[in-house]
This record gives sequence, structure tokens and C-alpha cells, in this order.
Amino acid sequence: MQKPARRRVPYWDNVRFACIVLVVAGHGIQRLTYDSDWALTVYLAIYAFHMPAFAVVSGYFSKSEPPGRRQMSRVITDIILPYIIFESVWTLVQFLVEGKRELNPTQPSWTLWFLLALGIFRLILPYLALIRWPVLWAVVVSVGVGYLDNVDSTFSLSRTLGILPFFVIGWRLRSTPLADRWHAASRRALVGIRFAAVALFVVTIATFWLGVDLWRRIDLRFWFFYDDSYDGLGEDQWWAGGVRLGLILVALLLVAAFFSLVPRRQTFFTTFGQYTMYAYLLHSFVLYPLRETGVLRDESTTRLWLVAMLIGAVLLTMVLSSKPVRTVFRPLVEPKPRWLFSDDPDRRRGESRTDPTGARRPGALSERAPRQGTDRGGDTRSGAEPRG
Repeated sequence: MQKPARRRVPYWDNVRFACIVLVVAGHGIQRLTYDSDWALTVYLAIYAFHMPAFAVVSGYFSKSEPPGRRQMSRVITDIILPYIIFESVWTLVQFLVEGKRELNPTQPSWTLWFLLALGIFRLILPYLALIRWPVLWAVVVSVGVGYLDNVDSTFSLSRTLGILPFFVIGWRLRSTPLADRWHAASRRALVGIRFAAVALFVVTIATFWLGVDLWRRIDLRFWFFYDDSYDGLGEDQWWAGGVRLGLILVALLLVAAFFSLVPRRQTFFTTFGQYTMYAYLLHSFVLYPLRETGVLRDESTTRLWLVAMLIGAVLLTMVLSSKPVRTVFRPLVEPKPRWLFSDDPDRRRGESRTDPTGARRPGALSERAPRQGTDRGGDTRSGAEPRG
């Protein structure tokens, strides 16, 4: 039997781009939430699902087989070295700007926690794949770790275990026909699904807006970090784990709705989605001056800043994922220190074939194209898609 042709499916690159835009937007408007109910509403709507969505995508393109020599070396070059580099840079920046004299690589600075999470996910996935009901066990771990005060942000362990279910669910999705069915969905079905997705987001935003005083009083945003223990969040009751379980279910619904709204066809931002790690690691240095100078705390211009930061998040993501920026910062984001290895298994210079989230780039093996999908929103006219 002839093997099916492999074509690039731009959908997943579009998803990655949309996810990283939400990350940048969430960080950009964080200071505005202190003075603006609208900013807090948007912030809660973003944080309710954006990192779970990133975890689902990372899991979808992860392999559960025991890692070979090349995969093990990529953990060093894709995760450990960038973490050390950027943690060192952040330590220097905080010393020069804030006078902070603390060198503690066990406590990741700002966005760097997700790098450690990806590394831990890669390490434990082969073991999770050996047991029955891995999703169930991941949920048990996520809910259960909130009862343990001694599991904290050291090496981002608490947050990693908190979002573990989303990563495992993403990995399990790869073995289901759900993605193929979505690519093959007719335009009529597409319209109905997207209408339901928009309705869900409208209800979500309305819920956050109408209850904004309550959410501010109970600090709901900290629950979306999956970081602190329940006691640290001010809820030491036995049923606190049920709150996290409910938030996991809400996040999954929002992730599904979000994914359904992402275009399936090639777009102007598809290519940028292959380089999300550049935007992820670099955007914080652009936002840092705005956050520290206090310019975002001017109550008279809060709404203007809210709109500006949301639009700016899209533009900033595109700039930081562009080729000129990648060329300059590639040694930091994608280091290839051949001298470090006794026998470097990754002999390809320049850009890596994948980034830590599993984004494959042109030149690698491609993902099987959808079997159908004749509507304009389909992927059948794309080029070759790398396999994740």
C-alpha cells in the first residue's frame, strides 16, 4: 500500500503563535489589573487557560519512548543551557536595576519556570506511558500536590505538577483521531463549533466581569498559576482540591474552544509559530522597563494602555520571532556547544529542527496531512509539515 503523502499542516503553528501572544499579553497587562476591573477581567480570561493550552500543545508533540542519545542531548541544549543563560542574565539585570543581590538558580525568574516544566515533562513521560490511566494519575498528582506545603516553586516543581494533566492530555490526543476529524470537518460543522466556542468565551468574560470584586477579593488569579499550595492560597479546607479540579475542567473547555477558533489554513503568522521560544524567552526583557517604571499604573490612561498592550502583544511576538531577531539571539536561545559533548549527536548547525515545545521546522519529517478537508479552512494546500 502506498504511503499517504506528507504535507505541512499549518494549524499547529497557528496554535503556538496564538498561545504565545496570550502569554505576552497576559504579562503585559498584569500591572494594569491593580487599577482596572477591565484589565483584571481580560487577565483572568487569559490565565484561565493560556498555559494549559501551551502544555497541551507541548504534550501533543512529545514522544513517550525512552530517549536516545540525541534526545538526551537536546534536553541539555534546548532546556538546561537556555535556562542557565537566561537565569544568569536576569540575575544581572535585577542586580543592576533593583540592586538585588541574590543568585539562586533553583528559583526560576519570571517566565523561565516553563523551561524547567518542559524538562520535567520529558523525563517523566516515558514512565507515565507505562501505566494505565495516565491522565487520571496526572490529575490526582495535580490536585494532590496542592495539599503539600513543602512542594514549592523550587525548580518550578509545584507549578509543573499542577499543569501536568494538560501535558498528558495533549500527549494522549496524538493517539486519537480527533485532530484528523477536526482537519476534515466541513464548513457547516466548523461554523457551529466556532459559534459555540465564541459563546463560551462570552460567558466566561461576563462571569469574570460581573464577579470582578469577588475575584479580586479572593485573589482568583493566583489559583490559575497552579503554583501555591491551598494553604498558601488561604484555603486550608479539605475540599480545596475540588476547586483545582474544577479549574482544570474549565481550562480544558476553554482550551478546546480556543483551539477551535484558530485558523486551520496558512496565515501571515504561521511561520512565527515555529519560533515561539524566542518570543517566550525575550519578551520579558521588553516588558520589564514598562513594569518597573510605573508607567502602567497611571489610572487615567489604564484603558488606553490595555488596548495598546493587547495590540502590542501581537506585534511584539511577530518581531521577536522574526529572522533578524533569531539570527542575533540564536546562540542564547538555541545554543549548540559541541565542545560540551564527548560525541555530539546533533551535528546540524544553525536553527534546530525543533524547539522545546515540539515545533518542527521545514526540512524535518512531516505530519500526515488530513485525509479530507476540502473547505477553504482546511490544510490540504499546505507545504510539508514536520512531525512532532
